[in-house]
Amino acid sequence: MPTPARNLLRGLGLSLALAGIVVAEPGTTQKDTIDPHYVAPGFFDLHVCHWPDRPLFFMALFSTTQFTNIAAVEVFDSNQQALGALDLARYKTTKNQQGQDKRVFISHFDVAPGAPDGWYTARVTLRDGSAFAARDLVQIKTMELPSGFQPEDHAQLDAIPGELSWNAIPGARHYQVTIRDAWADGRHIFKSKLLQEPRATLPPDLLRRGGNYTWRVHARDVNEDKALGDFNLGTMGPVLSFTVAP
Repeated sequence: MPTPARNLLRGLGLSLALAGIVVAEPGTTQKDTIDPHYVAPGFFDLHVCHWPDRPLFFMALFSTTQFTNIAAVEVFDSNQQALGALDLARYKTTKNQQGQDKRVFISHFDVAPGAPDGWYTARVTLRDGSAFAARDLVQIKTMELPSGFQPEDHAQLDAIPGELSWNAIPGARHYQVTIRDAWADGRHIFKSKLLQEPRATLPPDLLRRGGNYTWRVHARDVNEDKALGDFNLGTMGPVLSFTVAP
């Protein structure tokens, strides 16, 4: 981590510590000695998202196995101005590597005009009143929306496609594709691994003749970065559809 960023983070940590919030200096976090996204209760990350149907927004998330002990998760920008609190009634359920139940709380906040870059903070308060501060480095930019899709939207295909592709996006280093079966009430049938190229090779038995499918592309700039988190910039393509002849 560059020295100016370290100094800024140390200053932020000092002010939070004086307010009674448990913080870790860079190099002494619970999860990893150089990852400030982790505190004892869980993991915080903030993404700058560009989707086709809304203005630029922040997606804030906090994942934890201690979800029954979480009283509040409040998010602040690098000027210590409040963005808002995560809605603890909205979450995804998954498991960690040890098989423990985990909840991922997710909320969206508008990116206001002139929103600052820098270290954003999540104040995590437990039911016993103890508080922790996790941090994420945010750089506000806009990543281009995905385009150049093959097959094109509403395509009627004579054969089952072996891959889906799109144009490379400047600044994107990872892509992910999801597919749903429109004839099965939109059931999710495929989610790719993170891809380094703008194409997804499909499993041979995934699709069938006579099928009707929707698909979507997500792109991100980095993956599991020590300062930027899971990723900083993300962009989402529109929902596309295609059919395959019987």
